[in-house]
Amino acid sequence: MFFIKQPLYIRLSPYRLTVRNVRSGAFISEVPEIALSRGLKVKILGVGNDAALHKSSNSAQVINPFSHPRSMVSDFTRGEQVLKAFVRKLQGGHALSVSPRVVFHLLGEPAGGFTQVEIRAFHEMARGAGASEVLMWQGPELTDEQVLSRNYPSTGQVLE
Repeated sequence: MFFIKQPLYIRLSPYRLTVRNVRSGAFISEVPEIALSRGLKVKILGVGNDAALHKSSNSAQVINPFSHPRSMVSDFTRGEQVLKAFVRKLQGGHALSVSPRVVFHLLGEPAGGFTQVEIRAFHEMARGAGASEVLMWQGPELTDEQVLSRNYPSTGQVLE
């Protein structure tokens, strides 16, 4: 059986997470939040816009794992769970989906640039979300053709 890796273009800021299948054009763009139950056994109650439904509940905690004053990573584990849930939503929840090839675009210009620790954390989050290949990108928004051809503009940079 022959499988072609899905090319996903993921753009992340503390305010929005967008996951786009560049072949099909399907995408999800929502707030990068996760709602968790309180108590001994923590359960994920919702991610993205679904998490907002739990903000007024005393039995739930809603967090944004990509919002911190000094870094875009405030909670690695929850960030990975959010990313994985967004990829699954886009794939329609299929457990046997082919591992995607991901271009992960970090939005923003932190003072001094992204640290190697942040870059590595986002790379590992994408791997944990099922990516077979991950390229970290910072610069202008990429077109579908640039993602597919792997021909990136010189006005940005591949982060390593």
